[in-house]
Amino acid sequence: MTATLLRGRLLGFVRRPEGIDDHDAYRYEEDGGILVEDGRIAAVGPYAAVRAAAPEGIDEIDHRPCLILPGFIDTHVHFPQMQVIGAYAANLLEWLNTHTFPEECRFVEPAHSARIARHFYDEMLRHGTTTAVAYCSVHKASADAYFAEALKRGMCMVGGKVMMDRNAPQGLLDTPEMGYDETRAVIEAWHGKGRNHVAITPRFAITSTPAQMEMTAALAREFPDLHIQTHLSENHEEIRYTAELYPEAIDYTDVYANYGLLGPKSLFGHCIHLTEREADAMSEAGAVAVHCPTSNLFLGSGLFPLKTLSRRDKPVRIGLATDVGGGTSYSMLRTLDETYKIQQLLGERLNPFESFYHMTLGNAQVLSLESRIGTLEPGTDADLVVLDATATPAMALRMEVVRSLADVLFLLQTLGDDRAVRETYVAGKAMKAGL
Repeated sequence: MTATLLRGRLLGFVRRPEGIDDHDAYRYEEDGGILVEDGRIAAVGPYAAVRAAAPEGIDEIDHRPCLILPGFIDTHVHFPQMQVIGAYAANLLEWLNTHTFPEECRFVEPAHSARIARHFYDEMLRHGTTTAVAYCSVHKASADAYFAEALKRGMCMVGGKVMMDRNAPQGLLDTPEMGYDETRAVIEAWHGKGRNHVAITPRFAITSTPAQMEMTAALAREFPDLHIQTHLSENHEEIRYTAELYPEAIDYTDVYANYGLLGPKSLFGHCIHLTEREADAMSEAGAVAVHCPTSNLFLGSGLFPLKTLSRRDKPVRIGLATDVGGGTSYSMLRTLDETYKIQQLLGERLNPFESFYHMTLGNAQVLSLESRIGTLEPGTDADLVVLDATATPAMALRMEVVRSLADVLFLLQTLGDDRAVRETYVAGKAMKAGL
């Protein structure tokens, strides 16, 4: 048995905070201890109590005065898009056709896929992200590289081979049968191997024919426990074009519902322009709208109504994500900073406890993985992030007058980035120092 005792200021959530003064929504220890045994949290609480019950001679790492939280979770990211982040374009469809699709064609090569996978995981860990939900390219080689690297690093990752058979370059097209067969092959090779989770991944309705959507529906019936990920209502031109391609559907959401793809493990990227009917349908199905703020701002797609959707009579479940490479940062801290600003523009407030809940337990819940990740509960995997609120001179100066935990979190969210991540632990193993 391997065991380690981590010491620091501990923060973990038990539910979504209803307000900035909702102290029952989280557990905080000013001087706390986390006992990690064989990759899982064995005990957590006041340092003195955890230390007294720990084995003699245990390795101890003192992270004070840093905060220790569950590792960040990113619920929508494109691993083949690392080399198009920050690419100049007017809108989503231009960006895809000009930059993204040509780049993704390169992932037919296993060596290129493996190289970018290594860089991708380095960036995740550098920024404190211990779980991500990723789109690979249409090529099986990209999914193999993605899951192989996750297995090597012991990370809990979700991902899938993209299925797309129209409206893209020839080098990015499969067929309905190929998309089905290769997705099945990825599932058989990787799902449940280590901590890997395979997601059924039709890119979006525009790039899949009805025949391919039928094959996607078949996969969803055969593997009902798998995640499904795709895109929905990101911009107005996309919505208009989807209506042309699927004239029999009531609306964009109805396209996916007609193929049995609307359910509690369905992750829909963006969802900025949902109608009331669509929001009702998503709520009734338990589907998840994934907010990607830096991408939405960068591509001019719109302002996501997070508060409006979450407090409806029929609330919509919400995840938060970077959406690299449309998104402009790998950092969930930067992502939540932009989330806050978008809500400000909509006349809403997002308090820092709610922000950090979304990055940890909230995103674990929308993935149905909260029994393993996203918390500091004993028995869960020891995926952790250590945050330093004095990481830069500007942050250190601000910290001289910060007095509350809420202000520390808001400072980290507003000014923090990878420099604020002192260490990232995956199953109890320190991963950032060697990057």
